[in-house]
Amino acid sequence: MRTLGRAIAGIFKWAWRLLNFVREFILNLFLVVVIVICLAVYFQFSKSSTPAEPQKGALIVDLSGTVVDKPSVSNKLSKLGRQLLGTSSDRLKENSLFDVVDAIRQAKTDANITGMVLDLRDFAGADQPSLQYIGKALREFRDSGKQIYATGDSYSQAQYYLASFANKIYLSPQGTVDLHGFATNGLYYKSLLDKLKVSSHVFRVGTYKSAVEPFLRDDMSPAARDADSRWIGELWQNYLNTLAANRQITPEQLFPGAQGVLDGLKKTGGDTARYAKDNRLVDELASRSLVDQQLSKVFGWDKEANDYKGTSIYDYQVKDNSTPDGNIAVVLANGAIMDGDETPGNVGGNTTAMEIRQARLDPKVKAIVLRVNSPGGSVTASETIREELAAAKEAGKPVVVSMGGMAASGGYWISTPASYIMASPNTLTGSIGIFGVINTVENSLDSIGVHTDGVATSPLADVSTTKALPTEVQQLMQMSIENGYKNFLGLVAASRGKTPEQIDSIAQGHVWTGSDAKNNGLVDALGDFDDAVAKAAELAKLPQWHLRWYQDDPSFVDMLFSQVDASARAMLPEALKVYLPAPMIDVMSAMKDQPGLFDNLNDPQNRYAICLTCGQVK
Repeated sequence: MRTLGRAIAGIFKWAWRLLNFVREFILNLFLVVVIVICLAVYFQFSKSSTPAEPQKGALIVDLSGTVVDKPSVSNKLSKLGRQLLGTSSDRLKENSLFDVVDAIRQAKTDANITGMVLDLRDFAGADQPSLQYIGKALREFRDSGKQIYATGDSYSQAQYYLASFANKIYLSPQGTVDLHGFATNGLYYKSLLDKLKVSSHVFRVGTYKSAVEPFLRDDMSPAARDADSRWIGELWQNYLNTLAANRQITPEQLFPGAQGVLDGLKKTGGDTARYAKDNRLVDELASRSLVDQQLSKVFGWDKEANDYKGTSIYDYQVKDNSTPDGNIAVVLANGAIMDGDETPGNVGGNTTAMEIRQARLDPKVKAIVLRVNSPGGSVTASETIREELAAAKEAGKPVVVSMGGMAASGGYWISTPASYIMASPNTLTGSIGIFGVINTVENSLDSIGVHTDGVATSPLADVSTTKALPTEVQQLMQMSIENGYKNFLGLVAASRGKTPEQIDSIAQGHVWTGSDAKNNGLVDALGDFDDAVAKAAELAKLPQWHLRWYQDDPSFVDMLFSQVDASARAMLPEALKVYLPAPMIDVMSAMKDQPGLFDNLNDPQNRYAICLTCGQVK
């Protein structure tokens, strides 16, 4: 028996040793893999930081995804991810507007770059001011004497905007130039909330403050419809004027209206490619292979790549124009404004205020350019940023605001202390208004037999999403909203040299384009980022200047794990969509595209200055 016991004990002993060996082996193997990946990333990063001359040929602007002021994931990180981790989902990729423009401008004087190819098939779009800024760089490139060729199987409106700057536009014989106009579409939830027995307590000031309408209506109000029709029509006309000038045709020929397009297509038997060619929207109909043949005659043939000679804009090494010793600070406020620290795609009140503070306290910084591309958000966070910007101005440092696609509501709030405000003609700004929303579900719970009860020392303390909102709290909220709106008017009036009554007449939540904002005195001049930097240098009396960009660069470990996370986030939604019905996918997309409403709005006083329709133009 003792012998059997020893045998059994021996088996368990060796089994335990084997398990320990397997465990240690797996852990050590994982450690080795992590070390190898880290070393690969390090060497690749070191290699990529050393500029390498491109081969002689074209700069291939093969943009994938969208172009934004400040990508959620840095461009360096995205490049490493493509090279090492094989990340995909190009349609979800974000590209830095300023990196794209810098690459085009450097290529303009690069002897190795003999021309440009706009390969825009994976380009998902950008706001109009961003497209206009890229177009400016393309025009400079073309004016240098180098040719630009645009290729595409089809062109969306955003793709065609950039393609219109080319000397020659190719289109597939089965393709189309999809010009159809702009539209905004939002979701409205009143009937849904009624069915769910959710009580929405809405507090607002402003006839045109339509951000709360989804909680109150099942459709757009006439006032909001009239206001939005004005600015969206102006954006569309600006779009047509730019493209018509590039193509040297009339806006009416470019887009003769829906009926005009139908009549034109009838003449071609429904052939959209021939329609585009006949109306001079494109220069030549050609297949991919034929386009490659023609481009290889222009740029030469690369036997190794088995393609015409060229360098992708993602592989093109651009000199960094930012320096720690820069005398003009650039701070980016891109996305909805939230309290706390910055999160990807959002403006953190604390983070942005700290960046402005650093610029204010840096003796080398003589002026600050705040680039605003935001629909607004938390009033508290907006005020945190505004106070710091005002402190910088009081410290004697000129502050110039450069407005991008949006600088509305809270985005305009943070702009008020500026010494000078520069907006694009297509910027959506204004929307001077404020609101608050508190939803309670006491009726929903009551319908299923769940009730909430308790005691409180005051009605002001008896606030819960599971109980009816006390009358005193509702009165307090409305007074707080009205006071916030009064403060908003006062800030704008003081900064623009007008009375609160004058500002109120153009406020009330009304959205304006940059051109209208200039006419109404809400901005000082129309211009782009370059103009804003030049103005900052002028105000600071700087004969020469260098930019210092204030934005956090991810650490080595952050770069590794953030890219893995980005890959997972990019692939997971597509995997889930396989199991969802088509209507549900459309609803999810619409909800995602409604900025601010489903984000983590976290103002401690439940007060928001945000324009929901500003980011819905498509």
